[in-house]
Amino acid sequence: MQTLGKTTQTQNRKHTTMMNYENYDPSYPDQPVVDLYLQVWANLPAFRSKPAFVWVEDGSAIDAKSTLTYAQLNDSVQCIASQLLIPLQRGDTVVVLCSPGLELVETIFGCQRAGLLSVPISPPDPSFTNQNFHHLIRALSQTKPKAAIAHPTYITSINHYISSSSSSKKLVHMLQSLHWISTVDIKAKDRKLQHSQLGPKFSPYKGCRAEDVYLVQYTSGATGIPKPVLVTAGSAAHNVRTARKAYDLHPNSVIVSWLPQYHDCGLMFLLLTIVSGATSVLTSPTAFVNRPRLWLELITQFRATCTPVPSFALPLVVKRGGIDKGTSPIHLWSLQNLLIINEPIYRDAVEQFVNVFRTFGLKPSSISPSYGLAENCTFVSTAWRACSNDVPNMPSYNKLLPSARLGENDDELVDMDIIVVNEETHEAVEDGIEGEIWVSSPSNASGYLAHPTMTREVYYARLKNKVSRCFLRTGDRGVVKGDERYLFVMGRCADVIKRKNHEEIHPHYIETAAHNSSPGFLRAGCSAAFEISNTVVVVVEMQRSEKEIGVLRKICEGVRKGVAEEERVEVGMVVLVRSGSVPKTTSGKIQRWAAKDKLIGGKMSVLMEMRFGDYGDSFSSFGTIIGESEGKVDYGGGRGGKTKVGVGEEREDILLSFSSNGPLRPSLLSFL
Repeated sequence: MQTLGKTTQTQNRKHTTMMNYENYDPSYPDQPVVDLYLQVWANLPAFRSKPAFVWVEDGSAIDAKSTLTYAQLNDSVQCIASQLLIPLQRGDTVVVLCSPGLELVETIFGCQRAGLLSVPISPPDPSFTNQNFHHLIRALSQTKPKAAIAHPTYITSINHYISSSSSSKKLVHMLQSLHWISTVDIKAKDRKLQHSQLGPKFSPYKGCRAEDVYLVQYTSGATGIPKPVLVTAGSAAHNVRTARKAYDLHPNSVIVSWLPQYHDCGLMFLLLTIVSGATSVLTSPTAFVNRPRLWLELITQFRATCTPVPSFALPLVVKRGGIDKGTSPIHLWSLQNLLIINEPIYRDAVEQFVNVFRTFGLKPSSISPSYGLAENCTFVSTAWRACSNDVPNMPSYNKLLPSARLGENDDELVDMDIIVVNEETHEAVEDGIEGEIWVSSPSNASGYLAHPTMTREVYYARLKNKVSRCFLRTGDRGVVKGDERYLFVMGRCADVIKRKNHEEIHPHYIETAAHNSSPGFLRAGCSAAFEISNTVVVVVEMQRSEKEIGVLRKICEGVRKGVAEEERVEVGMVVLVRSGSVPKTTSGKIQRWAAKDKLIGGKMSVLMEMRFGDYGDSFSSFGTIIGESEGKVDYGGGRGGKTKVGVGEEREDILLSFSSNGPLRPSLLSFL
């Protein structure tokens, strides 16, 4: 990646100087919708040429095409809105199928200014060869859009798929019913509008009103099939204003983000950038996964003050960050907020990251454990407070860091009411007792599209025997501890594993202990623990496809032993699978429900299954392992029966059952 040119750097310094001395109010009168902030900033002299968004492709130079100033973004959004209202009418629904980048940013804001209801989703490969269109069908079926916005090359590929004889008839019918709008066409005239930079202009705003539903944001799908959340423009504006205050963001803030821009935190930071008058440097999740060091380089190069990162990414950066491999130095001294999202947030992982990067200027006071969910637009809370935060002094509970402070004098949460409630009785629990987290706030979304019963249950909860406002049931378990009333987000209610002694445990503890038992063989953050017929099952991804039976057996036994010693939980079955087998959400959360369905359905790429009896005895079955030498399973031409396999000096009887679709899992079938 090439560095910023001298001219651009000089301009940035000039902009910073202008902003430092410009007579503006960082708490500019609150606007009812986010898009109005864009118009305000774009018409202030100090902001017209200030970069709002910068897009970075790893290995490419940063030039004018990769930067959008506030004036350019405002003019482009106005042009897009005007063009969209030619084939569409205010209030129509459009699905946005743009790849990550500035084009997606412009389109999202353009839809809001046009008064349209947008449904941004990650565009699946238009060949649809891997049956990757299920979420697209879900979104089209539920939201019933009149049009789809995409790049012309994507539209060409869609037309090719429609004309193919092997295509899905259901999907073809849905695609044909859409009015396809090219991003090139709706931006064709925006260059002509650049002359508007000669002076400020104000005109009556005709975009989304605060009460208008302007966005359908799908939930992550961590505990079930993704649900369409209806977000009003006013709720979104309130949410990012609350986040801006909580993180102390302002026009001198510089944000670096590689999160997906379609929903949740990635989308929120687009809005947060505009509300704060900040600059946001963006890249794609793929670029980060391919080279995690890019994230550190962008923080260094742009002197970022704020960056969000999922909790699972911290160990990844420590392991694959390539600190000593890059040619450019790493400096993290500018960071004021390192937002850690996606529960659980383990203290050890955060401390390890801080200890590694402290020598590169990372301040422990920048660590900002945070909590949010799609049903509340995104942001709910953070445990970070300016000038009063340090990881060593931050409390922990059951290995986790807190995600909020609920003290009575907390101004940041003045209109964000957070309580912990007994899930069954709907009564508030005392501090120190775990329960479901409920949130009442103007940030609450309006409900789920076409799910009135679920909307009533989730969005209109009330405390029992008490006059109270309506609360949003988050489906998350939490506990409040200490005098400052720190909130610890423990896990998901739906994922809780109930043990025989009536105690409960969150599966991430089991998954962490499982990985710790063989960290050299198992992938971190790629395990799923759940129950099948009152038996605890742990599915773990291998780092590589190990074929030695003896090694696989020791790993399985090690997982069982490690979980028993660390968490006092008896594991009834360990399943070792190939890398990439455990399903995850787009934000990296484990989909335990999907992993369970996949395992039961025989769709896991299994290397070994080992079931343990009540007295520690075990038997094993093997998946798609093809061995060529002694000590490995060889299915040969047999269709069933017993196979004797030599492992060291022991002889193990292994029952292998087969069907026409491949090996069934006898150890699993015995559970069902």
